[in-house]
Amino acid sequence: MGTHNHHHDYNFSEQFQFAGIAKVLSLVAIVVGIAAVALGLLSSDHIMVERTYANLLLMGYYFTCVCAAGAFFVALQLVTQSGWSAGLIRIPQAMASVLPIASILLLVIVGLGLTTHNLYHHWHAEGLTDPNSPHYDKLVAGKAAFLNVPGFLIRQVLFMGSYSIFAFILAKLSYNEDLQGGLNSYKKGFKLSAIFLVIFGFTTPIWSFDTIMSLEAHWFSTMFGWYNFAAMWVSGISAIVIILVLVKKAGYMAWVNENHLHDLGKLMFGFSIFWCYVWFAQFMLIWYSNIPEETVYFYKRWEPEYKPWFWLSIIINFVAPLLLLVDRDAKRKQNVMLFVAIMLLCGHWLDYYIMIMPGTVASHRGFGFVEIGTAIGFAGLFTFLVLSKLSKHALAPKHHPLLDESLHHQI
Repeated sequence: MGTHNHHHDYNFSEQFQFAGIAKVLSLVAIVVGIAAVALGLLSSDHIMVERTYANLLLMGYYFTCVCAAGAFFVALQLVTQSGWSAGLIRIPQAMASVLPIASILLLVIVGLGLTTHNLYHHWHAEGLTDPNSPHYDKLVAGKAAFLNVPGFLIRQVLFMGSYSIFAFILAKLSYNEDLQGGLNSYKKGFKLSAIFLVIFGFTTPIWSFDTIMSLEAHWFSTMFGWYNFAAMWVSGISAIVIILVLVKKAGYMAWVNENHLHDLGKLMFGFSIFWCYVWFAQFMLIWYSNIPEETVYFYKRWEPEYKPWFWLSIIINFVAPLLLLVDRDAKRKQNVMLFVAIMLLCGHWLDYYIMIMPGTVASHRGFGFVEIGTAIGFAGLFTFLVLSKLSKHALAPKHHPLLDESLHHQI
C-alpha cells in the first residue's frame, strides 16, 4: 500500500503549459498531413485521389471516434458517480471539447466524398435505384429509403451535432464548477449525461452503419455497430492513457498515481477482450453459416493484399494487450501502459483500415506517404487541439465533489 500525501500538498490550480517541443512536433505533423493530403488530391491518378479520400475518411472517423469516446468517458463517470477518475477527468474533457471540430471535419470529408463520388459510390452512383436503368441494383434500391443522400447527411449532422453539443456542455459545466463550487454543475452534468448516454448508445451503431458499413452497401451485419463502439472505446481509453502518462512525465498531475493508471489499464485490457469478442462473434457466425452475401465481406479481406493485415489486427488489438496487461503490475507501470496504449492506437488504425479500404480502393490499396502522412497529420491535429484545450484550465477539478475520493483511491 502506498502512502498518500494529504491533498493540501497538491497544487490544484496548476495549468498545463503547451509549448516547446510538443507544440512544434504537433504543428510539424499537421504540415506533413496537409502535404500528404494535397499530394494525393492533386494527383492526376484517379486511384490516388480515391485512396486519399479513403484515408481522409479513415482518419476523420477515427479522430471523431476518439473525441466521442472522451465525451462518453466523462458522461459515464458522472452517471456512475465514480470517484476514482475525478483527478484525471480533465483529459477526457479536453478530448470531448474537441469533438465539435472533429465532427465538422468529418462532415466535410463525407460531404466531399459524396459530391465527388470518391466515397459511397456503391450506393450513390447514377441509376442504381431506377428499374429502367442498366445500372439498376435491386439490393441498393431496396435500401434506398434509408441509404439516400439527404437522409445520410441529415443523420450525420444530427448524430455528430448532438454528440458535440453534449460534449461541449459537459466540459463547460465542469469548468464552471471550478469557478462556482457547489453541487449545481455536478447535478446538471449527471442529468445531461444520463440523456446523452441513451442517445449515444442508440445512435453510434447507426452512425457506424452509415459512415463505414455503407461503403459496401450490399453487405450488412447487426454486430458492426458494437464492433465499432468497442474499437472507439478502446482507442479513447488509449488516448487518455497516452496523454496522462506524458503529462505526468512532464511533471504535472502529481495527484494521479499508479492506482488510477491501474483502473485505466483494466479498462484497456477488458475492452480489448470485448473488442475481440465482438469481432469473433461477427466473424464466426458468418464463417459458420457460410451464406454468400455475408461471406463476401471476409472474402475481400482474405485477398492476398489484405490477409496479413487482417490477422495482424487481431494480434495487435487482442493478443498483445492480453499478454502485456494481464499482469497486475504491468497496469501500474507508466512505460508499459504508454507502450500498450500507443500500440492499440496503431492497431485500431489498422482495424479501421481493414474496415474501409476493401470497400473503397479494393485491390488498389497502398501503404505509402498518403497513408502515413494523413495519419501523422490527424495525430498532430488531435494532439494540438486537445493539449491546447487542456492548457486553458486547471488540471484538477478542484470543486469536484468526489475529488477527495480520487486522491485516496487505492486498489
